[in-house]
Amino acid sequence: MFKTIKKIKYFYIFLIIFLFLIFLLSRGCIYDKKDLSYGVTFSLKQAKSLGLDWQETYISILDDLKVKKIRLAAYWDEIEKEKDNYSWEDLDWQIEKASEAGTEIILAVGGRLPRWPECHFPKWIENVSQEEKSEQLLEYIALTINRYKDNKNITAWQVENEPFLINFGECPKLDKDLLDKEIALVKSLDDRPIVVTDSGELSAWIPAAKRADIFGTTMYRDTYSKLLRSYVHYPIEPGFFRFKKNITRIFSSPEKWVVIELQAEPWGPVPFQKLPKTERDITMSLEKFKDMIDFSRKTGFKEFYLWGVEWWYWELKVNGDGRFWEEAGKLF
Repeated sequence: MFKTIKKIKYFYIFLIIFLFLIFLLSRGCIYDKKDLSYGVTFSLKQAKSLGLDWQETYISILDDLKVKKIRLAAYWDEIEKEKDNYSWEDLDWQIEKASEAGTEIILAVGGRLPRWPECHFPKWIENVSQEEKSEQLLEYIALTINRYKDNKNITAWQVENEPFLINFGECPKLDKDLLDKEIALVKSLDDRPIVVTDSGELSAWIPAAKRADIFGTTMYRDTYSKLLRSYVHYPIEPGFFRFKKNITRIFSSPEKWVVIELQAEPWGPVPFQKLPKTERDITMSLEKFKDMIDFSRKTGFKEFYLWGVEWWYWELKVNGDGRFWEEAGKLF
């Protein structure tokens, strides 16, 4: 009887200590709204897939929303559709227009970049050896950095996108050595900080954060799971992200932490433009949009790049629904 009581006592002591540690590690700043800054990720590919005039969409983002922070992707399969035949015009134009507007740019380079299917390798690379594929990837990255490194509006280079989220996207197996070579190459060409990103809900952060000058997390709450064949609401609170950040800081030391991808568009079993409004609302209604902004403010981050600017414009132009465009416009 005495031994049983003693075991129970130790169990409760351990539980109290454990919960106290969780409490400590979940602490963090909840910043005032005036201290927060917002940007967007823009994808030429996404705008085209929605049937939008991508240049008109882009100019509206800069002139109407007045976005002052933007993440752009240097899609390899758009820049080098044929081996050694480069087409920079579209990316040149995006960077030029953002610079004219005084907008800060994060430029993402690599084979794995924002938007499905996650990896954007040119078709011609499929028929080369892995060694040559790596060499060609590094060559394209070097050409991209050298082309744009004199632009003062580019504040950081992102190398790959969520490289450690290995079970998402149509991508080859992660090669950590190649990733490290890519980061080292960019650092050798320019001294601006390197952004490395990871999934907020599905990854451990530490391997990405150890490689980052700026660590960027995604932040989602409502998604569709192909595995479960159902919509999923993550049962997490803002303290979850503060906890992960505090744990990760024990093992890494990025200079800056940002939410690089804040959910602000629907996620369904098919592209959202093929879903009825009632189903789009399951994962991103106007109320969910507002709630996501409020949720993110409590996570201990100060800088956020919203994911879905092309959708807001699509809703405005195609469906005559300007609510998301107008609501987002209050943030910039």
